[in-house]
Amino acid sequence: MIVGVPREVKVDEYRVAMIPAGVEELTKAGHKVLVERDAGLGSGLFNEDYAGNGAEIVETAAEIFERSDLIVKVKEPQPAEWKLLRSGQMVFTYFHFAASEDLTRAMQAAGITAIAYETLQGSKGDLPLLTPMSEVAGRMSIQQGAKYLERPQDGRGILLGGVPGVAPAHIAIFGGGVVGKNAAQIAAGFQADVCILDINVDRLRYLEDIMPPNVNTLYSDRHNIREQLQRADLVIGAVLIPGAKAPKLVLEEDLKMMKPRAVIIDVAIDQGGCVETSRPTTHSQPTFIEHDIVHYCVANMPGAVGRTSTYALSNVTFPYIFRIANLGLEQAAATVPGIVSAINVFNGKITNEAVARTFGLDYEPF
Repeated sequence: MIVGVPREVKVDEYRVAMIPAGVEELTKAGHKVLVERDAGLGSGLFNEDYAGNGAEIVETAAEIFERSDLIVKVKEPQPAEWKLLRSGQMVFTYFHFAASEDLTRAMQAAGITAIAYETLQGSKGDLPLLTPMSEVAGRMSIQQGAKYLERPQDGRGILLGGVPGVAPAHIAIFGGGVVGKNAAQIAAGFQADVCILDINVDRLRYLEDIMPPNVNTLYSDRHNIREQLQRADLVIGAVLIPGAKAPKLVLEEDLKMMKPRAVIIDVAIDQGGCVETSRPTTHSQPTFIEHDIVHYCVANMPGAVGRTSTYALSNVTFPYIFRIANLGLEQAAATVPGIVSAINVFNGKITNEAVARTFGLDYEPF
């Protein structure tokens, strides 16, 4: 099989979908790997690293898409790449279809098979290809929140941990999954006052057991959400419904009860965001102010720490890439747990029910 690794073209995206070790494994197994020139530079990986492990360095993305049976990427195909896709081609990447009807319809029209990292389910119902990037985003959310709470960044001028005699920041984390857990751990280390909200009581019990005393838990309902918004200096939106749009937990009217220049980090923006006023931003222009609240809604947060994120992502995606290349998609789907759940579009037909339902499109099981 010919596997193509194009350079990511999304704004401020520095990750790459495969490291040289993956190239070596695929070429040893008899496959051909095409890597676009300079695809790895943002992660500190050079053309010589790939060529030395058996890759063919290709000059243009157009050639990568033209020649490859399987395209592996990090972010969803951008509009400039849509015209390069061809019917029957497989693309394995983060798609987050529920956030974009235009992308969904474009992949249908191209007739490709879209295999989405974010919906591949593990044996315990977990999302193993989303987990490492959720870990990165959760940890980064506190790092970014601390920065944008500073007054020169338009924030409230709050130090997360406070100092003796001055109260620490109050941080409300909506969602106790991987993002929320990692955000809480970092926030706790800053000695902030932290509250995690979730609707899964068993998850809240688990978090209560493992977190330090400055992290508390609350059941997520409208009353508790509003109370936390009133208290919060920093809000982390960390909710996820696999394959579907994130629920709007924070309404526009809710912002009026928040402290002036409090900060919202909406990590759920990849799935449409859990704050009604959120809209995607970039690392170059990461924030905007709405109702005197600072919004940070970068849709590819882990892209800023490309080297860490590339290695963390490749650790979990490569085994699936390897099996698909060796077996072909249909046999891999029949024998490797999780791959079926990752197939969102098959030859142009939507095979993920949540995506189809989001946009009122026809659904055909794989």
